[in-house]
Amino acid sequence: MGTALPGTGAATEAGQRRPRRLPVTRAGILVCCGYLAAAVAVNWRLWAGFAAMAPTGDPGPADQDLFAWSVRYAADALAHGHLPALVTTALNAPRGISLMWNTTILLPGTVLAPVTLLAGPQASLTIMLTLGYAGSAAAMYWLLRRYGASVLAGALGGAVFGFCPGLLISAGGHYHIQFAVLLPLITEAALRIVTGGGYLLSGKRGSLVAGAWLGLLIAAQIFTGEEMLTDTAITCLVLVAVLALSRPRAVVPRLGATAAGLGACAVTALLACGYALWVQFRGPLAEHGNPAFSNAGFGNTAGGFVNPPAGLLFHTASSAAYANAHGGLSAEYVAYLGWPLLVLVPLITIRYWRDLRIRAAGITWCVLDLLSLGGHSALLPFGWLRGLPLFADMIPNRLAILAVGGAAAVLAFGLDLARAPAPRVADPATAAPGPAIPRPRSLVRGTVPVAVAVLAVLPLVPRPVPVSPATPVPVPAGWGAVFTRLGLAQDASVLVVPAPYARQSAAMRWQADTGQPGDLVAGWFIGPDTSGHAIAEDWGPPFTADAVHCLDALWAGAATSASGCAAALRHALAYWHPAAIVADTTLGSRLARLLVAIAGKAAFRDGDLLAWRRLATGHA
Repeated sequence: MGTALPGTGAATEAGQRRPRRLPVTRAGILVCCGYLAAAVAVNWRLWAGFAAMAPTGDPGPADQDLFAWSVRYAADALAHGHLPALVTTALNAPRGISLMWNTTILLPGTVLAPVTLLAGPQASLTIMLTLGYAGSAAAMYWLLRRYGASVLAGALGGAVFGFCPGLLISAGGHYHIQFAVLLPLITEAALRIVTGGGYLLSGKRGSLVAGAWLGLLIAAQIFTGEEMLTDTAITCLVLVAVLALSRPRAVVPRLGATAAGLGACAVTALLACGYALWVQFRGPLAEHGNPAFSNAGFGNTAGGFVNPPAGLLFHTASSAAYANAHGGLSAEYVAYLGWPLLVLVPLITIRYWRDLRIRAAGITWCVLDLLSLGGHSALLPFGWLRGLPLFADMIPNRLAILAVGGAAAVLAFGLDLARAPAPRVADPATAAPGPAIPRPRSLVRGTVPVAVAVLAVLPLVPRPVPVSPATPVPVPAGWGAVFTRLGLAQDASVLVVPAPYARQSAAMRWQADTGQPGDLVAGWFIGPDTSGHAIAEDWGPPFTADAVHCLDALWAGAATSASGCAAALRHALAYWHPAAIVADTTLGSRLARLLVAIAGKAAFRDGDLLAWRRLATGHA
C-alpha cells in the first residue's frame, strides 16, 4: 500500500519510488515493434491465407464460426447506421440470443467493422489474434516498466505473458481469452487506486482519475469478454490482500482515497455499460449458471504445467500426446509453464522476498495456479470457494493465464535485482559502510542472470500457428443468387439446411461470410432453458431439437426415421415461422423428399440449393 510497491535497500531503489510516468521512448517503440513482428511470425500462415484461413486447435469449428458470426453481426449493424443490438434474432430466430451471455466480442467486432465489410470476418479475426499477442505483451511490458523494470527485463516479462502457451492455445477458437490486452492495464489501474500512484495528479484527485480510467477499462473488457474480467478481479484481490498484509499501517490512510477511486470507477463503468448489464441480468433471455457442466471438472492437472503441447517449439511426442489426451478439452490446456520457470520463479521470490513487488507477484502466481487446479478434490482451494460470487460460474483452469503474468513480473524484477551492482563499498580504513558509490557491474553479474532468464523462457517459444480453411464446408454454389431471387426483407428468418448447431455450424459461417440471410433459424450459442439456467443451443420447445438433428442427419446421409422427422419438422416449422427454407441438397434426395412432403414443391433451384418460399404464419 502507501505510495508505491516498495522494495528494501538501495539495491531495490526502483521499488521504493512512486510508480514512474513513462514517456514514449525509442526503446519502448522498438520493443513494441518487436512484439508485433513476433505476432506476425507466429500467425504468418494466417496472414498468407488472409481472410481464408483460421487457426486450428479448438475441438471443432463451432466456436470459430460463432466469433465469425459475431464480427459480421457488429459490422452489419454499423453498416445500417446503428450499434449492434444486445438481444437479436439474427441467430436462433424467432427466439433470438442475448449477446451479453455469449462470447460475441462486441467491442473488437465494432472497431474492426470496416475490415469485416471490406475483407470478411476472418480477416478481422486474424488482425485481432495478431494484436492479441502483441498488445498483451506490450501492456505487460508497460506495467512492468511502470514499477521499475528495466527495458530488457520488461521486454522479456512482456513476451512471457503475451506469447504464453495459454494464449497460444486459446487462439484456436477462444478469441475473447486470447485478446488479453486489457488485463494488465486493468491490474495497473487498480494498483494506482490502492497505492496512490495517480495519473498526473496525486492524493484523492489522482485516485479519482485512476478510478475513472479503471471504469473505462472495465467497460471495454465487458464488451470484449466478461469471463477474463472476473479472473482479473480475482487477481487484483489477491494483489491488494498481499499489499495490505505487507504494509498494514498504510491501509487506513489510503481508505478515503481508495474509496473515492472505486466510486469513480463504478460511476464510469455504469455510465459506459450499465444498460448492457441491465439487459444481461434483467432483460429478455437472462440466464444463470454454467451451460450443462460443472466448473469443478475444468481444473488444470499437475502434468499440464510441465508437459509442453505440440504448439510449442520444444516438445516431445509424449508431452504432445499428454496434451492431446485432454480430447474435447484440448482448448483448455492453458497451464504449461515448464520446469525451468516453475523452479526459478519460487527461487527468485524467496531470494528477494523483501522486495514487495516480487513478494506480491510471487504470491499471486502461486495462489492463481492453485485455484486453477479446480475443485475436483476437497483438498484444493477452489473447492472451498466455488460457491462464492465470482467463483460460482467461472472456469477455474483459465486463471493459469493470469498466473503467468505474476510469473513474468517475478522474472522481470528478479532479473534486474540480480544484475544490479552492489550499492555501497566499504571504507578500507574503517571497514565501515562508505558513501553511496556504485560498484561497476561485473561482466558475470551482468550476463549470467540474463542467460539464465532466457534459458528459462526458451521452453515457451511457440511454433507458427497451424491453420485450416476458415470455411471447411464451402458456401454452396448459388447462395447469393438464391437470396437475391427470394427478395426477403433484412429481418426475415430463414431455415437453412444443414441447420446450425454445435457439431454442424456451417450455415453460421455462410451467414458470416456473405451477410445472408438476415435472421437464421437455430445456431450454436448459449441461452436460457425454461428455468433460466444456461444451456447450449436452446432453440425453443423440445421438438425443435429433434427437427434440427433430423434435418442434419438427412443432409449428412445418415439413417434416421422419416416419419419421426416429418412429425418433428411440422411442429418446428409452426414454431419457427420461417419466411423461406434453403437446403443444400439435390432433387430426389431423402432430405428433399421430406421438405417437399412438408412444404410443397420447391420454388426454384439455383446451383447446389433448393429454395422454398413460406408465409410468415408458418402454415405448411
